[in-house]
Amino acid sequence: MTIGLVGRKCGMTRVFTDAGVTVPVTVVEALPNRISQVKSEKSDGYSAIQVTIGSRRPSRVSKALAGHFAKANVAAGDASREFRLKKGEGESLAAGGEIKVDMFKVGQVVDVTGTTVGKGFAGTMKRHNFAGGMKTHGNSVSHRAPGSIGQRQTPGRVFKGKRMSGHMGVRNRTIENLRIVDIDVPRNLLLISGAVPGSEGGRVIVRPSVKAEAQLRRKRLAPNKAPAAPGAKPAAKPAAAPKAAKK
Repeated sequence: MTIGLVGRKCGMTRVFTDAGVTVPVTVVEALPNRISQVKSEKSDGYSAIQVTIGSRRPSRVSKALAGHFAKANVAAGDASREFRLKKGEGESLAAGGEIKVDMFKVGQVVDVTGTTVGKGFAGTMKRHNFAGGMKTHGNSVSHRAPGSIGQRQTPGRVFKGKRMSGHMGVRNRTIENLRIVDIDVPRNLLLISGAVPGSEGGRVIVRPSVKAEAQLRRKRLAPNKAPAAPGAKPAAKPAAAPKAAKK
């Protein structure tokens, strides 16, 4: 399933298992996502659903968007997201419906996408984990310097993409293979094991894990060991070939 849920990162806390083990979790508040449009291969060239979240004052909504939301009979939101659909997926979804946290299950593996915290202007050691220069042996004022950045007359320039100092953070990042520890349906909360990108109050997208689904598909297609039939006897070892007589 490729359909995700747009939520808000509330912060981190911890929960205790029955064995008394503490598990750090991130709390994500995912209010019902309202379906504003269902796209199909016939009309749009691809299958997808568009959802809107949050709320916006009518005076802040353009006439085009107001008509778009009115057609789906949903309240105008402050942001919209789109999720692609696989073949035969999302047939029960329709414009005007809602997607809630109960689409996930406890123990399910998910991928969480968010915008990382901004760090401002950072040097190469912090931004790219450079080792820095020598601390002694005559090194002066070059402890955290990046080192040389170019070559000689050929090519006579610095290549694009060179890892240097610059703005750090505020990038889209996805943390994969996180597990849902608990779901609070009445309060629309997801408790996800581990940390997710972004600051408190930031918007995140929770999707079923891509890698976990692919791994499960591989196990279904090519299991490691075929189960033995009930009551079947183990196969006998093949007889060894007779040795050639010495001349």
